[in-house]
Amino acid sequence: MLPRAVRRAVVQRCATSSRYPFTASFATSSSRRSEGKKKEDKVEDRINYNDNYSFSDIPDPEHVKYKRVTANDLENERRPPRKVKMLVRDFIEDSLYNPNYGYFSKQATIFTAREPINFSSIRNMAAFEREVAERYAEYGADGDGPGKQIWHTPTELLQPWYGRALARCLVSEYLLKYFPYEDFVIYEIGAGNGTLALNMLDYIQEEYPDVYERTRYNIIEISENLANLQKSKLQSAHPCVTIHNKSIFRWDVREPAPCYFVAMEVIDNFAHDMVRYDLRTLEPYQGLVTIDANGDFSTYYTKITDPLIDSFLSLRRYLNHPPPVHRLLKLSPTFRTFYTNLPFAPNLSPPEFIPTRLLTLLRTLRQHFPRHRLLLSDFSTLPDTIPGVNAPVVQTRYQNTTVPCTTLLVKQGFFDIFFPTHFENLRDMYEHILAQPLPPADVDAQGPRVTPLGMTASPLAAGNSFFSSFHPKNRRPPVDGIASSSGLPVGERKSAVYAHAEFMRTYADLGRTRLRSGENPLLDTYENVKFLF
Repeated sequence: MLPRAVRRAVVQRCATSSRYPFTASFATSSSRRSEGKKKEDKVEDRINYNDNYSFSDIPDPEHVKYKRVTANDLENERRPPRKVKMLVRDFIEDSLYNPNYGYFSKQATIFTAREPINFSSIRNMAAFEREVAERYAEYGADGDGPGKQIWHTPTELLQPWYGRALARCLVSEYLLKYFPYEDFVIYEIGAGNGTLALNMLDYIQEEYPDVYERTRYNIIEISENLANLQKSKLQSAHPCVTIHNKSIFRWDVREPAPCYFVAMEVIDNFAHDMVRYDLRTLEPYQGLVTIDANGDFSTYYTKITDPLIDSFLSLRRYLNHPPPVHRLLKLSPTFRTFYTNLPFAPNLSPPEFIPTRLLTLLRTLRQHFPRHRLLLSDFSTLPDTIPGVNAPVVQTRYQNTTVPCTTLLVKQGFFDIFFPTHFENLRDMYEHILAQPLPPADVDAQGPRVTPLGMTASPLAAGNSFFSSFHPKNRRPPVDGIASSSGLPVGERKSAVYAHAEFMRTYADLGRTRLRSGENPLLDTYENVKFLF
């Protein structure tokens, strides 16, 4: 039966991987040699073959001496590297996005329906799941070795109605605030094969031709293959589309106009860092992955030296988002001493995966898209995650079956790695970053922008509280020279978190996806997905 909760769903699921536990010390190794020669005639497994716990505070000296690299350093490598070490986020990013052997570059295939599902002809949800399973089966049976890495999104499964709901949401905001004085500018990242853009633009063209004439649709796509697919699919039908084949993390062009930034099921594949806390001092340590000469993996931990990790942890402290350490350990040094001196007690907390690349995205939006409105959707919870806090699902397909793993340390390029998102924490981070002033150099570079919605009065910073010092909590600080749609100097509405069904009830044409039984896949599937808007 097709699971409702996970995007990369298939007909059946099985877990055949053995558990690979994270060590409870500063050093772990998948290839630690036993002292002395034992059972020399035994053939050892060369892939993560030794997952014994180690209670030594000293990492393997050979691994510590390896060259430190980043995912950017490995972009030109034809094969996964050996005898190197890197932060966990670089290991994940290299595994997923390396142009020569990354999962999305070489393995992943987006499930594409040959034609939209006729929902009104389907009896109930069980029949709907069988219909999806049959469409998966059209991709054929897997042979020996890793199978076809097929996954689907609500855009593909529920087309065109899912994309039309998003378009209706954005158009309603645009008509309220900017039409007809500003162009309707949209940026999308992670556009896949372009189905969402096609469905949204078709809707705007059919229902709002005046808005369509002012539409500029931009796609920022890291994959060259997908960028070419998007061009062939979109640019002939909609000349207003522009494809930018580059990573959003390397974006360096400022968009001064009001715009809408769309990220549908993208941030789950953003690389995370791994941190653990010393249970004696509560000091955080950053995790690194080492790869030896045989391609075997290890992890070890050092004090925080990475600026991005340090910045994320500082922001979390400022926002009062607590670290995942038990309350008694945080409150009592005496209890920490007692606990860590117990026999076989761990000296580090369980691993926590922190969304450092997501923080980079938020900063990019603040710097290069100062007047954007963000529409973002992704998983809030996931089943079958590996051990840890905010841990990812690591899975692959083998002989038409999805196989979830219990470790992050897997062969680069053959496994999907995707994370849940804590949307309430994301909202707090996002609003805090948007409230920060831009550096003076960025403000000077931006310069004045002439617009009919601009104000000729004195800057708002000097007079926005002239009549009242009250500022609504659900509004952002006003921007100098920019009035709201009512003409008053009040800030934009802050973002809010919505459940998937709540968002769809507001903007979707639910009659189009209702089954004969009255059930509705647009509402009943993806219950573990949320929206930020």
